[in-house]
Amino acid sequence: MSNNPFDEFLEIAPEVASALIAGGPVVALESTIISHGMPYPRNVETAALVEEAVRDGGAVPATIAVLNGRLKVGLSDDEIEVIGKRGTDVIKCSRRDLPFVVAGKMDGATTVAATMIIAAMAGIRVFATGGIGGVHRGVEQTMDISADLEELARTNVAVVCAGIKSVLDIGRSLEYLETQGVPVVTYGADYLPAFYVPDSGFTADYRVDSPAEAARAMKIKWDMGLDGGLVFAVPIPDEFALDKTEIDAVINDADAEMRRQGITGKDTTPFMLASIAERTGGRSLDANIQLVINNAGIAAAMAVALANL
Repeated sequence: MSNNPFDEFLEIAPEVASALIAGGPVVALESTIISHGMPYPRNVETAALVEEAVRDGGAVPATIAVLNGRLKVGLSDDEIEVIGKRGTDVIKCSRRDLPFVVAGKMDGATTVAATMIIAAMAGIRVFATGGIGGVHRGVEQTMDISADLEELARTNVAVVCAGIKSVLDIGRSLEYLETQGVPVVTYGADYLPAFYVPDSGFTADYRVDSPAEAARAMKIKWDMGLDGGLVFAVPIPDEFALDKTEIDAVINDADAEMRRQGITGKDTTPFMLASIAERTGGRSLDANIQLVINNAGIAAAMAVALANL
């Protein structure tokens, strides 16, 4: 019988549950990237490739979503297919949405914040995604700051990503994370990546060069009672990176169009990603897929190292 206080809400897939009971490596994966981040069927194909990368790295993948009001930790192929086909009709769930989606027995795709929450409930410490949310451009007028940043300050999950999404205000996002005491760490690089490009021009707090280094930092942080997550920022591999000058111009154009259309809140990132993909002839989507796969493999290695400590 489980002692997990969240069993009333959680439904953990047998493979994931077995790994957790044995103290084995598990990597959480989000579902908003499936529903809102890419078109069908590329989204479903990518989800399979990302799970495969986690397995190849020696860990068990746990894609997370809310289905019929249940917090699902580990999805079947059929469940991923359903989320991928329904796309943006699935509710995009962050912290504020979870109680109502669960109470209403609805379906929801989890953002970085919601995935962290559910992963922590299940006992998963490592999470791989594309890029984290942050402070939006024009925050002086909109006060639009992603809940991902606040979640990183309070929830004990390490997030392996390609940095802060380049459609956001990276400098202000880093300042916010510093204020909240969240370590931002580059993996194998001196400069923080910016999603589509390996170098944002910003430096990180620290650098690690191996999964073992990352795992030691995680364990010591939480053993000391320092609650909150860590950001491990992994540069997109050079062969898949886009030209910085080109992508900056594309992002600026897409941002201007978004403002003209009056798009705000949780619709901003999906609009920007789709607009950028259209303006780059799909090259940004290809880059997005490759960086997520790369992050998943590195997250798996970190989860293995953490399980071995």
